[in-house]
Amino acid sequence: MSLQKTLEEIELIRESALLVSKTLGVLAKEIKEGVTTLMLDKIAEEFIRDNDATPGFLGLYDFPNTLCTSPNSQVVHGIPNNEPLKNGDIISIDCGVLKNNFYGDHAYTFAVGEVSDNIKKLLKVTKESLYIGIKEFKLGNRVGDIGFAIQNHCEKSGYGVVRELVGHGIGKIMHEKPEIPNYGRKGTGKKLQEGMVVAIEPMINMKTPKIIQHDDGWTITTRDNLPSVHFEHNIAIIEGQPEILSTFEYIYDSLKVSSNEEDEFHNYFS
Repeated sequence: MSLQKTLEEIELIRESALLVSKTLGVLAKEIKEGVTTLMLDKIAEEFIRDNDATPGFLGLYDFPNTLCTSPNSQVVHGIPNNEPLKNGDIISIDCGVLKNNFYGDHAYTFAVGEVSDNIKKLLKVTKESLYIGIKEFKLGNRVGDIGFAIQNHCEKSGYGVVRELVGHGIGKIMHEKPEIPNYGRKGTGKKLQEGMVVAIEPMINMKTPKIIQHDDGWTITTRDNLPSVHFEHNIAIIEGQPEILSTFEYIYDSLKVSSNEEDEFHNYFS
């Protein structure tokens, strides 16, 4: 399997990624106190199927749902359930789509109602680190340059960078090579090439980088039970530069937030 995709393949991956983006935008309107993650899961599955696509996570490695919903100290891979969200919670929602034989996969961590200043800072720094990492995903750099940039930004604030969970290539398979860790050394790892498509996804903990895998085989939490935040985009290298294929714009439209954070990464696709 080639790590380098044609422009036609990249356009198909982008179509899947943008359907994930639209799904997250629909969910953004529903996330509030009292809502359960199973309710969100049902909304997401119906929306994806209504748009002639298949939920990318449902049944993948036997995962039982459409969304990974990971509140508070859950890092990733949380299974939707009937527990209502509470004011002050945070909830990472990771969603995948399979359309035209290509996957899209990205994630956003939402605040439920009003969250503490400490959590606001963790959300801000983690999202900043996503774009700092994306800047390094360009021709001539190496995988370690991405991880170093993310790690350096987050550890300056005293946060823990999860080691066991990483970003990945994406295409006709959800998790392709190369692995994209959120830590690393400059100038090390696989050389980045034209046409590569990856998911960059910082998973950043309030303090310890250490995690616990739970008995359900999926749920992963921070070892100190403090909050964890997760953001993820799909990105391609086009004409040597990073081009974001997914977008948070639908989320921001729902939340009535204005942002230009993605502008510098939209050069090929308008």
